[in-house]
Amino acid sequence: MTKIAETAACEVPPSPLTAVHPEGWPAPRGYANGMAGEGRMVLTGGQIGWTPDGVFPDDFLGQVRQTLDNVVAVVRAAGGGPEHIARLTWYVTDIEAYRSCLKDLGPVYRSVMGRNFPSMAVVQVLALVEREAMVEIEGTAILPV
Repeated sequence: MTKIAETAACEVPPSPLTAVHPEGWPAPRGYANGMAGEGRMVLTGGQIGWTPDGVFPDDFLGQVRQTLDNVVAVVRAAGGGPEHIARLTWYVTDIEAYRSCLKDLGPVYRSVMGRNFPSMAVVQVLALVEREAMVEIEGTAILPV
């Protein structure tokens, strides 16, 4: 079984958060317009796609997967999981790399986050602090008290 398939086999509990969707707006795909929940907030710093030993995957999707793993690791250290993540802000150095891999991005995202689609923003930036980094993601989680 591949690493993605192994992770995908793990069930992520349903989110205790509620998506907020203004009446009359088109339904978002792969994200929410807003999220509501009650509890203890956990704010992650910007996480990048390196492993704990400082190694970056060579490709964009590999870095996205590792970056999401890193965001979830911070949330887990606070007692939560991906189902508690209410917001993600993505900073990418190449928006075309992001756009061109959307079909393959979905399975990578779900292998880490399950079917939790929080509110999200994706922003292209000129560069990130670590030269090899292609993506940085900040997260906001709401954990039950």
